[in-house]
Amino acid sequence: MASETKAIIVPTDAELLKAQADLWRHSLYYLTSMALKCAVELGIPTAIHNLGGATSLPDLISALSLPQAKLPFLRRVMRLLVQSGIFASDSNSEVEVYRLNPLSLLLVDGEIGKEHGSQKYFVLATNTRHCIEAALNLASWFKKDVTPPLPSPFEDVHGAPLFDESTPLLDKELDEMVNAGCAAHNNLGIGTILRECADLFSGLQSLTDCCGGDGTTVRAIIKAYPHIKCTVLDLPRVIKDNAPDHGINFVAGDMFKFIPPAQAVMLKFVLHHWNDDDCVKILSQCKNAIPSRDEGGKVIIMEVIADPSLGPIMYEAQLLLDMLMFVNTRGRQRDENDWRELFMKSGFSDYKIIKKLGARAIFEVYP
Repeated sequence: MASETKAIIVPTDAELLKAQADLWRHSLYYLTSMALKCAVELGIPTAIHNLGGATSLPDLISALSLPQAKLPFLRRVMRLLVQSGIFASDSNSEVEVYRLNPLSLLLVDGEIGKEHGSQKYFVLATNTRHCIEAALNLASWFKKDVTPPLPSPFEDVHGAPLFDESTPLLDKELDEMVNAGCAAHNNLGIGTILRECADLFSGLQSLTDCCGGDGTTVRAIIKAYPHIKCTVLDLPRVIKDNAPDHGINFVAGDMFKFIPPAQAVMLKFVLHHWNDDDCVKILSQCKNAIPSRDEGGKVIIMEVIADPSLGPIMYEAQLLLDMLMFVNTRGRQRDENDWRELFMKSGFSDYKIIKKLGARAIFEVYP
């Protein structure tokens, strides 16, 4: 008997026209990213801040020392960025005024940028030629039949992984920019965490921060909890210039082989760079480094938990971060079930989610 053929729903003219406009948006979203990159490279957020947080286009052109002939073109860029929510504007007056909002404030350099960790290098790193070329290669990557473990599209195109000792050989400037972007992304929010999760570090006597870079995060922790003895573990090339500072002990090493013992080990946006098997290896080393739960042993993990209940905008941001990991690393963003499975496979007995902060969450994982 022939299978039933479902009737094809013919869209109305209005639906087709809306669909075409949606297709334009999805096909051209990359131009928003390029306009944002342009604004960061020109220093527009910092210029607006230096002009008092709001400015007209002629004053902005002058502050940036751009040719006056470029004014109408900059207006078109700013119009898109305002519509996209990257800047705010006040067009009620005769002259349109552009203002900073919470998003563009994250892109300001200088002292105000130090307060929250300017995110300009995250924008620049994610929009480098190398990362874009890797994304352009997705269809070719899918068609290749290779033996696991599969290289990332980035590694497939460029012959070297990102966040690897070989990355500087590919492009030294890329390596520096990506590390700066990663540090800015990872350190943003530590002040919020210290305010919102007051009990997370209280009672701890010692802490090891895996992949802690220059120690920015543990400095904030020590400022709030001076009694905690902090160790930063990272690769030799990352911490080669860091000497003991403010009670921080810097250790050059490989977290896959050894993690300096402490009452708590912290992994801050580390595991999303790695596949599940590698995450189990890392977490197993964490478990070896801490005492029992009765003695206060725990692993503190700060990561994204992919969750559609956060709403369409936040969930879309999480899925885009997942695509970023897919294209450029062998890792991924995970939902709570994924995290639970990793913890159990690594030999931990229990965990709890301390707090969800936007797209991120904080886990306490117990041996």
